[in-house]
Amino acid sequence: MDDTAERGGVDGARQSAGLDVALQRAGLDVALQRAGLDVALQRAKGLKLMIFDVDGVMTDGTLYYSERGEELKAFNIQDGHGIKMLRQYGVEVALITARKSRAVELRAANLGLAHLHQGVEDKRSAHASLLAQLGLAAEQSGCMGDDLLDLPLITRCGFAATVPAAPEALKLRAHYLTRAQGGHGAVREVCEFILRAQGSLERAISAHLI
Repeated sequence: MDDTAERGGVDGARQSAGLDVALQRAGLDVALQRAGLDVALQRAKGLKLMIFDVDGVMTDGTLYYSERGEELKAFNIQDGHGIKMLRQYGVEVALITARKSRAVELRAANLGLAHLHQGVEDKRSAHASLLAQLGLAAEQSGCMGDDLLDLPLITRCGFAATVPAAPEALKLRAHYLTRAQGGHGAVREVCEFILRAQGSLERAISAHLI
């Protein structure tokens, strides 16, 4: 047999074997991803309360200041509609943020949110207060955060979501990582995920087809 042909056969076999391994790994990754989403869907199914951080979640994390020193924020319209859909289908929504801003107060009012906690460094206390007020267990609550201040809720809530820009510590502990960035549809993505888990998404969509 020609040396070139022999080497070609060996190289071809190696490439084929390598491709098989790559496909197996890809299949495993998909399976793991699906398994992870199944767990997240199951956790989201029983939610009665969803808590959102503001900066980096409902916004892109950028801070703007007016000439008078007022803090300005930009919010996503689709995120807002997602929050309204959650409330319409039985999931209460709260905002817990470490900062204080008139813009957040106005946004919460615009969305009809009764549960707004600003200037909260220790989010555990606000979470505990909400659970007591609504008569819920921790596993019936979900949260979405983007930084280390959100870790206490990420580890306590029954369902936790975060964004691509979050630190690795949050990504490792969250049950759902959004594709969209904070302030650019991440909240809407999570709202629809919860509605899908609870069997309400199609009804929410159908309501706009009448």
